Amino acid sequence: METESEPYVRLASLRQLHQVMADMNTARSLADTLQTVADGVVTALGYELACVNLVRPDGDLVVAAFAGNAAAEALITGRVGSRESWERRLNMGETWGDLVFIPHTEGWVLDDDDVPQWYTDGPAPRFEDEWHPADRLFAPMYAPGGQGNPHGELIGVISVDRPRNGRRPGAWGREALQMYAFQAAIAISNARLRSNMQRALVRLEREQQALRASEESFRQAFEYAPSGMAIAEMGGEQHGRILRTNDALCRLLGRPASAMRRYSFSDLVHPEDIGTLLRTSAEGGRAELRLARRDGTYVWVSLRNSVVADTADGPRFLLTHVEDIEERKRRELQLAHRASHDSLTGLPNSAELRARLSARLCQRPQSTHPAEVDAYESYDSTYTHPAVYDANGHGFDFRPGADPYDAYDHHVHTVAPEEGRDDGTKGLAVLFCDLDGFKTINDRFGHNAGDAVLIEVARRLSRGVRDGDTVARLGGDEFVILADGLGRADAQDLAVRLRNEIIQPIRAEGRAVRVGASFGIGWAHCGMTADEVLKSADERMYVEKRSRPKQHRRAG
Repeated sequence: METESEPYVRLASLRQLHQVMADMNTARSLADTLQTVADGVVTALGYELACVNLVRPDGDLVVAAFAGNAAAEALITGRVGSRESWERRLNMGETWGDLVFIPHTEGWVLDDDDVPQWYTDGPAPRFEDEWHPADRLFAPMYAPGGQGNPHGELIGVISVDRPRNGRRPGAWGREALQMYAFQAAIAISNARLRSNMQRALVRLEREQQALRASEESFRQAFEYAPSGMAIAEMGGEQHGRILRTNDALCRLLGRPASAMRRYSFSDLVHPEDIGTLLRTSAEGGRAELRLARRDGTYVWVSLRNSVVADTADGPRFLLTHVEDIEERKRRELQLAHRASHDSLTGLPNSAELRARLSARLCQRPQSTHPAEVDAYESYDSTYTHPAVYDANGHGFDFRPGADPYDAYDHHVHTVAPEEGRDDGTKGLAVLFCDLDGFKTINDRFGHNAGDAVLIEVARRLSRGVRDGDTVARLGGDEFVILADGLGRADAQDLAVRLRNEIIQPIRAEGRAVRVGASFGIGWAHCGMTADEVLKSADERMYVEKRSRPKQHRRAG
C-alpha cells in the first residue's frame, strides 16, 4: 500500500484490499476467517507481521491467528493474555482514531505483562517517522453497535508490526487499517453466528436423530413387548379412550387392534371391578381387575398407568401396561378358598362360618322393650369399641365422642322370633347338626368309609337348603346351617327335611350304611357374638339328641 505522500493510490492495491475483504466474508469457518484477517493485513495493508487476538468467553484474549513469520506463529499462537493487561495497553499511548499506537519510548513498561508478543531487531530510527522495532500498533475490533453506540462489545485486537516502507503509517494508512479492523469485526461476528448456527443445526440434527432413535426404540418396545401395552387419551370428554394397542394386548383379549380403538378400559372392565378402576389414580395408578375377552370370558390383569407428554406443552396421554395375572390370581383364590373351606367336603369351615355370622351382627341389641332400651342407653358412652362392619360394608363407629346410634342408621338389625309366639317375625336360624352313629361306621368300616359318609352328608345338606343359605362343616361330624328369613315353624320344618335326607342309605366302600342326625336350632340376634350363637344352637342340639330314644340314633 502506497503512503499518502504519493499523489494517488494504486488501483492494484485497492483491488487487492477489496479481494481480501471479500475473502474474509466468504471463509468457510471461524478459524478460516481469523486466518484470512491476519493474512490480509500482510498482503493488502503492507505490514510484515500481523496477529489476531480474539476475546474468549471468559474475557481474556487468545492469539487466534498469525501471519508473516512462521517461527513467531509457532511461538505465540494459542497463548492467552489477560483482559486486564489488554485494557492497560488500549488505554495508553497515542490514539489514532480507533487505533492505539504505543511508541518504543513508552512500550518498555509492557515488557513484563502477560500479553503474548514477539521481538524484532533493527537499527534505531534515523528520522522522525521511521518505525522502531519496539513500536506497537493495535487495531481494536468491536462488534457493530446500536444507535448512539458506534462501538459495541470488544471482540478482538489486531496487532501489526514492521511496515514494509519502514515508516509509521500516515493518515491514509491509519484510515485503511481502521477500516480494515471494522470490516474484520463484521466478518468475525458473522463467522461466529454461522459457526453457532452450524453447531446448533448439528446439535438439532443429533437431537432429532436421537429422538427418532428413541421413538423407534419405543415403538419396538411397545409393539413387541411380551405383555400388553396401550396408549389412551388423558383428560377431555374422551378420557381413557384407547388410541393404540400392541399385539400382546390384542392376543390377551382376543380383539383386533381396530376394534380396541372403539373402547376405553371402563368399557372392558368387569362390572364388579368398576369401582376399583375408578379409585385407581390416572397418573401412576395401579389396579388388579378383570377385563373382558371377545368370547365373553374375563381375564385377571394388573393394570398400571403412567403419563406421557407429547411435547413440552402438548397433549398428555396415558401409557397403560397390562400384565396377565390369571394364573397368579387363580392360585391366590385357591389359597383363599382352602383357608376358608373344608378340604374334604368343600364346605365353608369353622373360621368362614364365624366370619359370615359375625358380619350379620353388631354390638347393639335390637329390642322394643323399654327397660332393655334404657339399660343399653345408660351404658358408658366413653367405652371404646373396635370398628365393626356389616355384610354390606357399613361401618359402626364406636369411637369416643361419636354418637353411638347414628352409626346404625343403615344397619338392618338381626332379630330372633320370640319363643312360644307366632307373630310373623323372621330371623336368622342357626341349625347345629351332629351325626348319630358316625363313630360306629369309622370303627367298623374304616376312615375311607367315614369320609365318604361326610362328603355325601355335605352334598345332601347343600342340596336341601335355599340359594344364599350357608352350609358349613364345623369339624368332625358336626355341621351348621345358616338360614335367614325363617320363622320358628320354618326352621323346624327345615330340620325335619334335612334329617330325612341324611337318614337315607349312603353308599360307602361298596356297602350301604346309615347315619342319623340330631339338630339343634338357635337364633342369632344383634348383641350376641358368633360363639354365643353357636353355643346356643349346640346346647339345643344336645337337648334334642338326649330326648330321642337311643335306637332312633343308631346307624349301620
